[in-house]
Order: sequence, then C-alpha cells, then structure tokens
Amino acid sequence: MSHDDEPPAARRRFLAQGAAAAAALLAGGQARSDEAAPPGIPEWMKTPGADVGSQTYGLPSRFEAGVIRNVPKGLPQYISASSRTPLQDLDGILTPNGLFYERHHGGIPDIDPARHRLMIHGLVDRPLVLTMDDLRRFPSESHIYFLECSGNPGFEAIKGRTASDLVGLVSCAEWTGVRLATVLAEAGLRPEARWVVAEGADSAAMTRSIPIAKCLGDALLVYSQNGERLRPQQGYPLRVLLPGFEGNMSVKWLRRLNVTAEPAYSREETAKYTDLMPDGTARQFTFVMEAKSIVTRPSGTQRIAPGFHEITGLAWSGRGRIRDVQVSTDAGRTWQDAALQAPVLSRALTRFRLPWTWDGTPTTIASRAIGETGYVQPSFSDLTAVRGLKSFYHNNAVVPWRIAADGEVVNGYA
Repeated sequence: MSHDDEPPAARRRFLAQGAAAAAALLAGGQARSDEAAPPGIPEWMKTPGADVGSQTYGLPSRFEAGVIRNVPKGLPQYISASSRTPLQDLDGILTPNGLFYERHHGGIPDIDPARHRLMIHGLVDRPLVLTMDDLRRFPSESHIYFLECSGNPGFEAIKGRTASDLVGLVSCAEWTGVRLATVLAEAGLRPEARWVVAEGADSAAMTRSIPIAKCLGDALLVYSQNGERLRPQQGYPLRVLLPGFEGNMSVKWLRRLNVTAEPAYSREETAKYTDLMPDGTARQFTFVMEAKSIVTRPSGTQRIAPGFHEITGLAWSGRGRIRDVQVSTDAGRTWQDAALQAPVLSRALTRFRLPWTWDGTPTTIASRAIGETGYVQPSFSDLTAVRGLKSFYHNNAVVPWRIAADGEVVNGYA
C-alpha cells in the first residue's frame, strides 16, 4: 500500500497540520525570524554554488555528516570487530555503500585486483585458477539481497539505545556477479561433491563450508555492489554472496573454493557461529536468518510530539519474501497490519509503514514480521523459552520501543 492508500482521515489531519504551519509562517510565525524561510531569500540563493566537478566522487551534504557507521567505542582492538549501519537515519531499502555494515576477523586487506586469483579445486574434473578478467567474462546477474551478521544482536546484547545499536548488523544492496553454479560447471563437479569450502584472502584466512545445494542455487560470486565495484570493507575485489544465509558465510576477498565431500569444520563453524542450547548441546550449521523486523522511526533516542506520525521500519527473512508486518502501539495487546512498500523482494529488506496518531499517553510500540512460509517473528520471551540465554547467534526476537509522556523513545528491553 502506498501513501495514497492511507486512511483519508489520517491524511487529512496531516495535511491540515501542514497548512496551519504554512499559515503561521506567512503571518510572521516563529520560523519567520530566519530569512531562509519563504518569503525571505536565503544566502545560498544570492551567490552561485560550487562548480561542476568540484567533487569528482560525490559526497553527502555536510549537514548529513552525522549519518555514519556506528563503531563501538572502547574495544581492546579493531582488527576483529564490526561497525553498524545507522538504520534509523535511512529511508527505502538500499544501504549506501559507505554505510553498509562491516564485520572483519583479521582487518581489511588492500588487494590489487590484477594480482588476485580465484582457485577452484578438489572434487572437480578441471581445476581452475581464474583472474578477475576471467570471471567478468561469465554471464552476469544483478539481484537485491540483504546481508546480516548472525550475532545481530546477541542474546545478552539487547540494551542498545538506537535501532543501529540493536540490529545495525544488517544492510541491503544490489549485488552484481556471476552464478557460483556457472563457474562450478566450468570446473566440472564430481558426483561425490557435497560441500564447497570458501577461503578469504584476509590475514585470518576466513573459511566457511557451504552446502552444494546452495552453491548450485542462488549463490553468487560478486564483484560489484550498488552499481560500483565492491569496497575493500565488503570484500574487494571478489566475495561469495549467499542470499538469506548468515553473513560470515558470504566470505570476503575470496581466493579459494575447495570442493569436498565433507565440511571443513573450521574454527568459524565449531568454536564460533554455533548456537549453544539450554541442555549444553550446540546447534551447528544453522545457516538461514529467520524472519525479523524493527521499527526505525520512531525509535530509540528520538522524540515525538502528540499528533500524527508515520511508524516505519524494516523487515526481512532469509527464507523468502515478507508476507506481512504487524505493528502494535499498545505494548503487544493488539496488532495492526502495516503497508509494505514496493518492491517486496525475496531475501531483501522490506520497508513497512503505518499511519498513527499519538495521544500523548505513554505506550510501547513494536513490529513483528511474518514470512511467506507463515513463520511469525517471536517475542524475546518465546524465543528464549526454547533457546535459553546461553546462545549468542540468531536472535530474531521482536524489538519494543517505549514512548514516555514527554515523547522520548527508549529501548523497551531496558
């Protein structure tokens, strides 16, 4: 549903408020003291602006300087760390390349693409060593997919102040590359091939095992993101992209694909990226990111006034499209269907919207996503009743925001 489909009464109230504000300006209201407000003439209309080509690579306005990646402060080191996307400051579903979240295990290598090679070996008939030029000769595809860290957030990391603090380890982009299946066909898979072990060219040699079914499905070898070559932080010049799977499996700076009959059982799939259960056992190879959502406006650290507001946020599922998003404005007692903004794509972020008039009474708002499989995003209590609190990864619980009488929005978990 678009803005044109919103309830007429809510839209009329919003337009009436805008008309009243305009009338106040023309009548010499409070904002009229600034000559930038019409009918005054602001200083930027009195002299020519910057020349064409003054920025040969375009940058955001200086007034948007605060919209940056959220980097945690006080870590003992930053070689193996992460930075978060400022979800609460963005619109739409695509994440600008400069704000895409990061997670690194051995720092960010500076790789010369002319010297980079991808080796494909193991259970194949024709082992290959491919240059970037070789890879770009294969048929290319472009798709919009989200990418999310499996620790977004951890089960004990739900006290963040902003949407970025809580679930900022998710971003969405248009990815361009070649189907992994196409390249594996060139090498010739042997019948006993069941896994492909991907290795990155960073100092950690990040290594993950990928089921052959995923490799022959929608997996991509990508070299471009949102129309330009990958940034170094996103794996330049080449990475695997596994739509819907936990982000660490989309190995960056890809240098090697070893086709095997068994998984590698590497550090990142034994000591890390497993889910400890209440009985002491651990779930392994829990690849898919389940349905999830968050309200990004209004959200933590923002402040609202009584009257009309549009509640908006993001939803996503590693198992396909988002079917519905429901929003509660009364602490979960009742839920309303939000409008989903087109396009609604498989394994991509989906923007949702709900018109709402706040009467000034303290309340709690939240969203829950429903995937096309019928899966409903759980509450934190329902999720931990099954998973316990010992796990770190795959927390997809509902995120509540509490709104105080003065309009301040804070984390509903706090």
